[in-house]
Amino acid sequence: MWKVKPLVASPVETRYRPILENLVPPDPMSHFHLKRGSPDEEFPDLCRNSTWMGKILTRAMYRRQFHRCTPSGVIFDDVIRPGLEEPGDWSTPVTVGCVAGDAQSYVLFCDFFDRVIEAHHRHKITSQTPEDDFNYDNLKGGDDLDRSYAACCEVSVVRGVEDFCFPTHCSRGERRQLLTLASRALQRLEEEQLPGRLLLLEELNQEQQRELNLNTPSSFQLRIGVARDWPDARAVWVSEDGSLVVWVNMEDHLRLVSTRDDANITEAFKCICINLQKLEEFYRRLRHPFTWKQQLGWVSSSPADVGTGLRIRVHLRLQHLPRHKRLQDVLKRLRVCMDATESPALYCVSNVATFGLSEVSLTQLVVDGVKLLVAMEKRLEGGRDIDELVPTQK
Repeated sequence: MWKVKPLVASPVETRYRPILENLVPPDPMSHFHLKRGSPDEEFPDLCRNSTWMGKILTRAMYRRQFHRCTPSGVIFDDVIRPGLEEPGDWSTPVTVGCVAGDAQSYVLFCDFFDRVIEAHHRHKITSQTPEDDFNYDNLKGGDDLDRSYAACCEVSVVRGVEDFCFPTHCSRGERRQLLTLASRALQRLEEEQLPGRLLLLEELNQEQQRELNLNTPSSFQLRIGVARDWPDARAVWVSEDGSLVVWVNMEDHLRLVSTRDDANITEAFKCICINLQKLEEFYRRLRHPFTWKQQLGWVSSSPADVGTGLRIRVHLRLQHLPRHKRLQDVLKRLRVCMDATESPALYCVSNVATFGLSEVSLTQLVVDGVKLLVAMEKRLEGGRDIDELVPTQK
């Protein structure tokens, strides 16, 4: 298990702390005339909290963040609210338990966010700039998964848009401006030989929403603010050939999704790479590029998505492996997770981290992991052992 290191001031924090402290008023909340106690009086109860936020946050760290506020008004209590609303359970995977209200949150509260990111992604943040790799031709074996086991796949990526707060904190006006930008950028995408249509959620009836697999906001989404004013300025763009879906103003500014019923990860990844780069160029021409941070790569509202924002999901038909005693150890070594679906014997395998690997390397990790899980399932079907197939720790 990834262990949280003792609290040590990072070189980045030490370097920028004087600047950060000068950027904010002594107590920004005083402008709202809200009564707050001291940091010690306001410190949350974390004794039963199993999120990374709960594991990492200390009183000393809370005191340092307490009087900070980003220019758009994000304070530290806004950041940790998700983990307080849903503290998690020790029997379930550890969630990050925090959210960034805007891109500046990752800078202003860096001594907290950096530790959460390192713990969740199991990768050290360095001064080295993360590099993109969208060369889908370098992906090996993503087009030949055993269809007897691989039912379908999905590749998705999230992006934040520069100069706008993230969905948990943005105003109605910002959200509507983001929809206008998305409409203009997606119109350009249609002109690039990918016809599609933009559907406003407020104009869709229940049957149309079901066809799009659109669920109503959960109580958790409402509590943390991501679903405020639902469905105002929320939309989905669907390509005519069904190869690409773009969600606008849901949990993130943009989420591109490519789903394949033939479980061809290579084609789904190719679709995402090509169209994401086109949209990136269109947004740059509109003077609102996607949000990028020097040491983190692409950032959006959740620290669980920093780096690449990429998720690869493969649905596998498995009978024996889910009950095997070594399954959790295998998944940990492969750096993937496996969740049950509503369908019996159908499981969703996906990457855990999005930070520390390039897009191609991350997709390759999932492809190789899925193939190994299928090989293990075949062995168990034949009554054989899988110990010799268990990989070394990655």
